[in-house]
Amino acid sequence: MLDFRPVTHDDIPLLRRYYEDCTYKLCEYSVGIKLMWDHSLHCAWAEAAGCLLVRSHIAGRYVFDFPVPLGEDASVSAALDAIDAYCTELGLAPTFMAVPRACLTDLLLRYPRLSLDDRRPNQDYLYLAEDLASFAGRRYSGQRNHINKFHKLYPEAHFRPIVPEDREELEAFWEEFHQTFHKENATAQKELCYARDFSRLIGQPWVLAGALELEGRFIAIAIGEICGDTLQCHVEKALTQYEGVYPTMVQSFSAYFSEKETFRWINREDDSGDKGLRTSKLQYLPAEMGEKFWVEVHTDLHALREIPAIYTPRLTLDAITEADIPAYDRLCLDDERNRWWGYDYREDLHGPMTERYFYNVAHRDFLNHAAINFAIRREGQFIGEAVLYHFDCKGGAELGCRILPEFAGQGYGAEAFAAAADWSLYSLGLYVLRAKCFKENQASYKMLSAHMRPNGEDDTYFYFERKV
Repeated sequence: MLDFRPVTHDDIPLLRRYYEDCTYKLCEYSVGIKLMWDHSLHCAWAEAAGCLLVRSHIAGRYVFDFPVPLGEDASVSAALDAIDAYCTELGLAPTFMAVPRACLTDLLLRYPRLSLDDRRPNQDYLYLAEDLASFAGRRYSGQRNHINKFHKLYPEAHFRPIVPEDREELEAFWEEFHQTFHKENATAQKELCYARDFSRLIGQPWVLAGALELEGRFIAIAIGEICGDTLQCHVEKALTQYEGVYPTMVQSFSAYFSEKETFRWINREDDSGDKGLRTSKLQYLPAEMGEKFWVEVHTDLHALREIPAIYTPRLTLDAITEADIPAYDRLCLDDERNRWWGYDYREDLHGPMTERYFYNVAHRDFLNHAAINFAIRREGQFIGEAVLYHFDCKGGAELGCRILPEFAGQGYGAEAFAAAADWSLYSLGLYVLRAKCFKENQASYKMLSAHMRPNGEDDTYFYFERKV
């Protein structure tokens, strides 16, 4: 199982190894964003198949970046396999954030059921570096007019890189900027605090920072990092009482670092739905918008509104009801049955053990699209359960079956298993069904061998599968 670790400043060298050659162009694939927005994203990282995996925690659930490969031996497909296995173990369906359009096909071909959201406020503004460095041509005449006016009004102003020794001047700029900042938007307020914290990393070799200086004071600053062929501009702040300061800062920053570094694109990031920011960023004429897709993967249970009834010559499989609770509790608490089930409820107990505990778990798992628990009935009486679980979001799941001891040995388990398997493959629409049994459980081995193909073994289990 993947071992995710919270992103800290100590992880910067590792993250930069992946991001410095990343071709995705989106701001999320950068150290700056992971550090600046960590209080909101709660980022954690892991490595798999030569790829960087980043997991965020947003609105109470885990979401993943698209894997970032490093080197020719890296496998994005294998990294996605690792995410799938991690989510399956936790009973979750994967959700991805900030998926670049170029990577979307990988997910569309991988998962049979998913939904997409490409929210306009989240799209990044991508500019050609040569455009912002020169503002050449008639289309940029407005920006050139603003810059010319700025230099006419403030002829002593000049651009220079910021160095660690400028700490006092930088802090003085932030104090003055805070006094003139009037946006009440909560996101804007957070961004301002995060930007100020991030500016303390100036001096790191991967941080590019510059300022417009006038009479010994900073009146505008910009801070970014290069990821692949894109300069990610994380911070752009200016004192707006100086007319034309923003376009002058944009051009100066772009021109200065274009001469010293190699990059084709400048990402000035998203506008978060702020009307003023959107108007401003559009005036700089982006060459393209950096689309980022929110992708929610669904299990095959998402389309199921209720647990259906399945009929065999002797049995009915349907939803567990409150009337079944005494018999269902007896089944779930039977240590002998649980031994062959490979599950000890004591190790996974969430909350107090009540008479409704197991019923509530089964009900919740179905509502969360994690599992479907069928009651097995003979003449209306509860005699066992068949459980479809471990959905892998690629059309696969695992099936298990258990029967109350007084009804064992009469073929009810095999009959129920066969019916649930047929329904899973031909009605629910799974591509592959899996099952396993302990090596010493000869009865289960015989049953599974009659309905499925062997698919390997380990020290503990025989594995089986059935495909259609």
